[in-house]
Amino acid sequence: MAPFEARLASARKTARGAPIRVSDFELRAGTRYSIDTVEALLGRYPEHRFIWLMGADSLAEFHLWKDWRKLAESLPIAVVPRPGYDEKAHAARAMGWLGRFVRPPDQANEWTEWSAPAIILLRLPPDPSSATAIRALDPKWHDRTRASRPDESGAPPSSRRALARPSH
Repeated sequence: MAPFEARLASARKTARGAPIRVSDFELRAGTRYSIDTVEALLGRYPEHRFIWLMGADSLAEFHLWKDWRKLAESLPIAVVPRPGYDEKAHAARAMGWLGRFVRPPDQANEWTEWSAPAIILLRLPPDPSSATAIRALDPKWHDRTRASRPDESGAPPSSRRALARPSH
């Protein structure tokens, strides 16, 4: 996996101009697993509503994630189609449990009113891009991204304080 700073810079570049705010929350919170990040977000921002956005490829393996049921009980889930994974997503082991919480696609705009567990399988044109294939074509992409780049505040990396990480 590429270094965190390179992945963060790449995400910020990709999100430029979109209504998306890229954050280093996981690094600051010291979380590793999705459920831990979600719990930290919900604890830090109790007044906000969140939705878990995942690809159909991830849904096919969701039952292998740490505390996946607890994650599904914490916030609604929206699943983005991925070429070649729709059937696997619908047949996923996790869907045996999640299937009773499926919301119809025409209710997608009402997600802030849902209580978890709730899942919606979005109907969007599938994006044929593959991060794995892109990385295979340029395995050293992160070397270019690691160059000194300002963060959202405009401060170069050398002027930011390092975050203390727990040693346990």
